[in-house]
Amino acid sequence: MTTDLYEILEVDRGVSPEELKKAYRRLARQLHPDANPGDAAAEARFKEVSQAYEILSDPERRANYDRFGQDVGAGGNPFGAGSVQDIFDMFFGGMGGRTPTRRGPQPGPDAEVAVEITLDEAAFGANREISVTLPARCGACEGSGCAPGTSPVACVECAGLGEVRRVRNSILGQMMTTSVCPRCSGVGTRIESPCAECRGEGRVNATSTMTIQIPAGVEDGSTMRLSDRGPAGLRGGPNGRLFVHLRVAPDERFERHGDDLHHEAHVAFTQAALGAQIEVPTLRGTHVLDVEPGTASGTVSRVRHEGVEHLHGRGRGDLLVHLVVDVPTELDDTERDLLRQLAEHRGEAVAEHHGGGLFRKRSKR
Repeated sequence: MTTDLYEILEVDRGVSPEELKKAYRRLARQLHPDANPGDAAAEARFKEVSQAYEILSDPERRANYDRFGQDVGAGGNPFGAGSVQDIFDMFFGGMGGRTPTRRGPQPGPDAEVAVEITLDEAAFGANREISVTLPARCGACEGSGCAPGTSPVACVECAGLGEVRRVRNSILGQMMTTSVCPRCSGVGTRIESPCAECRGEGRVNATSTMTIQIPAGVEDGSTMRLSDRGPAGLRGGPNGRLFVHLRVAPDERFERHGDDLHHEAHVAFTQAALGAQIEVPTLRGTHVLDVEPGTASGTVSRVRHEGVEHLHGRGRGDLLVHLVVDVPTELDDTERDLLRQLAEHRGEAVAEHHGGGLFRKRSKR
């Protein structure tokens, strides 16, 4: 398999920057993982093409590559990207003396899911069942990707090690480096007889139900990271991570600000004037609130420790009750007469019953 960057991009060494970009875009569209789902070879080739273009699109790196060889770094550095590791390999590994490590199946990718919860679940925490559809280990081949009765064989490119060695030319001489095998994507094996169920991937899409533990005090937009609960890896690889984004549904009783809850309570103007006791809702039931005589609309009363639990800590927020004084809009004759008498007693001018004029303001006796 070629390691020449120009051959990887299928261009001549004298190619112009514009033609180089066109060649890269053509290959990237052709090899992109979205256009080749589950094709490990195409994914490895895509990465190889991207790395080659990254080097050759930089004038300094391209000039250094033309002079010194494979995969050189930016800024005139003849050792190339990752040269510190290369030097360690050369001096302490002895020109490839480092023993390659078998990489094996790689973990699956990460996945995301959004879950809507109630304010009560966010405040107190809850165990919640969710259903997700993700790549899961194939039951027919138990994740191996092989047809029944067959087994994977060692990759001819890397001899089953999952990584390949390449020799670079530098001003210090030849240097040997290792990288993930592009043919087997680091697995170290290839499948001659793929499983008919999963087509050699070792995984199939499946819907499963799992229970997640929502901690008390989470806010809207919080994200839970669940290790090993995401998509299965190719051909027996471990599961990736599952990120659960929590959305707290609006609650008609409360508006949340941090760990405090806000509630709007309506009281009659007579209750506000004379004082009263009213019931207001809390997350744990109800609370009897004292309305002081002469309370004005907009007064805020604080009820301690009736808010949301502090996340990963002790204590709770408060409940703040915003009092709204309601003025009656429909009165019968008796109520209207009583209010006129009150207004007259207080020396307050009010409208006539028929809507015209005002009573003359009188001195309070």
